[in-house]
Amino acid sequence: MKVITVREALNQALREELMFDDRVFIAGEEVAEYQGAYKITQELLKEFGKKRVIDTPISEYGFSGLAVGAAYDGLRPIIEFMSFNFSMQAIDHIINSAAKTLYMSGGTISTPIVFRGPNSIAAQVAAQHSQCYASWYAHIPGLKVIAPYSASDFKSLLKASVRDNNPVVFLEHELLYGQTHEITDAEWSSEYIGEIGKAQVVIQGTDLTLISFSHMMIPTLQTHSILKEKHGINAEVIDLRTIRPLDVDSIVNSVRKTHNVVIIEEGWGFCGVASEVISTIIEQAFDDLDSPPSRVTALDVPMPYAKNLETLVNPTTDKIVTTVEKLFNI
Repeated sequence: MKVITVREALNQALREELMFDDRVFIAGEEVAEYQGAYKITQELLKEFGKKRVIDTPISEYGFSGLAVGAAYDGLRPIIEFMSFNFSMQAIDHIINSAAKTLYMSGGTISTPIVFRGPNSIAAQVAAQHSQCYASWYAHIPGLKVIAPYSASDFKSLLKASVRDNNPVVFLEHELLYGQTHEITDAEWSSEYIGEIGKAQVVIQGTDLTLISFSHMMIPTLQTHSILKEKHGINAEVIDLRTIRPLDVDSIVNSVRKTHNVVIIEEGWGFCGVASEVISTIIEQAFDDLDSPPSRVTALDVPMPYAKNLETLVNPTTDKIVTTVEKLFNI
């Protein structure tokens, strides 16, 4: 058993995949000489050289288009966005050039590429650097969208993403990079590859299902402890891990067991991931519900800069607990 940070897990996953397949390369702003804005690519330039770890100009549209072309030609690029907010500059390549090509080519041209980097809020980086893109990219057929929480999942699912023949949007989180997690020797092994499209039941429960992903797993797990101590509510906690494809079976099976559900999402509620999960539950497990599905999401405003307003906008443990208490009339 090891205790490692999410940053170390990502760095090791990249190192192992660069060693495993010489078609893999990393490109992005400051990934090489500076060793990554968040030090995810630390030491990789030294180990693999400037043809495998490539500093690019400040042009997301340019280096994303170059990488998609490289993927068409058989290479396996990993593109780092310094923030997924900057992926807006490259969205035409991500959607029109990467996501749609396999379908439009009749299955003859695949695009094995990973777009990765920090998604959603950080610490007071304001509206243009704080959006959650999980629902944006999950809306697009042809893209796989992954948003892990634990170090083990970051490592194993990034490795799975690099080896996948489809374009993958791999959503990290700046506030998770320094978080530490226990990881088994088996999970740390270079042979351990995660399963895309499979959620994890982190805690078994009987009274309520709490569903979340990425950074929101922190207040979700805190909520589980508070509900059990304060009200004796035994909540089941599910980490989605993969947003698309969505693990419908795990969601539905849990709701059929607990009969109540709350979904927690860092993004906006309108057309969000929580909306899709609720729709799925209504379609497949409506008769199993004892109460309406509820959600806790960010308020429907651009992210403020001020710390107190940022906290007010985002989902918090207190907001989740209050939602559950209303659900149970306590």
